[in-house]
Amino acid sequence: MFLDTLARHCHNQPDKVAIEFSDGIPVTYSQLADTVNRTGNYLISLGVEPGDRVAVQLPKCMPFIYLHLAATQIGAIFLPLNPAYPMAELRYFLADSGARLLFAERLKRSVIESILPELSTLETPVFIDPADSWESRVAAYSPKRSAPLPADPDQTAMMLYTSGTTSRPKGAQITHGNLTANIKALHEAWGWREDDVLLHVLPIFHVHGLVVALHGALHAGATAYVLPTFDAAAALELLCSRRFSVFMGVPTMHRRLYQLANGRRVDLSHLRLMTSGSDRLPNDLFFGYQETFNVTLLERYGMTETGMNLSNPLHGERRVGSVGLPLPGVSARIVDPATDSPLPDGEVGELQIKGAHVCKGYWQQPEKTAAAFSADGWLRTGDMGARAPDGYYTLKGRAKDLIISGGLNVYPPEVELALMEHPAVAACAVIGCPDEEWGEQVVAAIIPRDGAAADEAEICAFCRERLAHYKAPRRVVFLYEFPANALGKIQKAKLREEYCG
Repeated sequence: MFLDTLARHCHNQPDKVAIEFSDGIPVTYSQLADTVNRTGNYLISLGVEPGDRVAVQLPKCMPFIYLHLAATQIGAIFLPLNPAYPMAELRYFLADSGARLLFAERLKRSVIESILPELSTLETPVFIDPADSWESRVAAYSPKRSAPLPADPDQTAMMLYTSGTTSRPKGAQITHGNLTANIKALHEAWGWREDDVLLHVLPIFHVHGLVVALHGALHAGATAYVLPTFDAAAALELLCSRRFSVFMGVPTMHRRLYQLANGRRVDLSHLRLMTSGSDRLPNDLFFGYQETFNVTLLERYGMTETGMNLSNPLHGERRVGSVGLPLPGVSARIVDPATDSPLPDGEVGELQIKGAHVCKGYWQQPEKTAAAFSADGWLRTGDMGARAPDGYYTLKGRAKDLIISGGLNVYPPEVELALMEHPAVAACAVIGCPDEEWGEQVVAAIIPRDGAAADEAEICAFCRERLAHYKAPRRVVFLYEFPANALGKIQKAKLREEYCG
């Protein structure tokens, strides 16, 4: 189990730095074990029992990490919450999960206390200042574990809420076995090593930053150097220092680093692994990184319910536009979404996933859990894609984002690729809006390049030269920014709400 591996590293290399925040003091593996054990005993003193949900709504800080590891170590269910959640969303997550404890910032006391009467299971919240010494808070508690590490792989370790783009968010139950299977697969695929140093810039309330990045480093016995928030200038300066071997980002972050280079060559080839995920990597960034940074980004594909599923290879072709091959122990297939029947290579259908890393279902939602799986146990991802004859997978967008115009399928990524060839387009997102004649019309939301002249008619004509006419946008809206989630992924549902009225 992943906690057993971490315990071994704490014993075998006690003086090695495990985690260092850029604005904090380095934490060695022995110090990590000591404080996690004390925190676990502190939680037990507060009445936390195995299976209780422990919610944490804190910024990226060491107390968050201590609480995460301690809660899972004593058999509780860790519930990470985005610090930016407004009161209505926070109320929903706490009520739906039946959280027993909540740790939050002191500055949110009045807001949280105002909703306490509506939360029957939540005990008195614990308000902290992340800048205060957590070690002092738990110093009075024993540094020894008071209970054995969870041994049941089917026991839920974490609950991560889905984005809720089509319905109210659902709590995906991630088990100890799920975490262990996914981390081991990533270690085999990406070649994690004890001497790796990860520059950690991702949010840690999300599977990408918490499991793939942080757990990845800790499972290897490596070191994670953590920036509390992403700053492109600081990150690029650190990456140039040759101190780091691994960097994980999302396309928005990679775009900012690329723009910061501003055409000058910056050699980052000393990094052995730079990944991109959580959203489609634009082709111009793939090639731009090769030209500017002498690095070929490794694109991969994952989701809240599974962690990582597919990845371009560490050694081998990293194919532009593709999310690669199934990870070790992961099975993937493309099916007709209406029948779950497998489709031949090259045909577009729904991507389905199976493996020990797939969550056991949604919290207290048996009907939605049943609907998420095929009769033979494959997870319906809701992503459309195709498999090449050599096994590489390419995604075509979310099933719900599929546009049907005049009875013909339009896949937004294909239109977006054409749009990005236009010199006036800095970023784009394609959605389908209801149309009386065609059923749906293709609408392009565009952020123009600085100083570029963008004209709707010219852009539509540009696309018609490169795409079948039914795929070309019939309408263009110009924006300064897109609605996006915490990782910078464009929220197309909000675009449809705003521009399809």
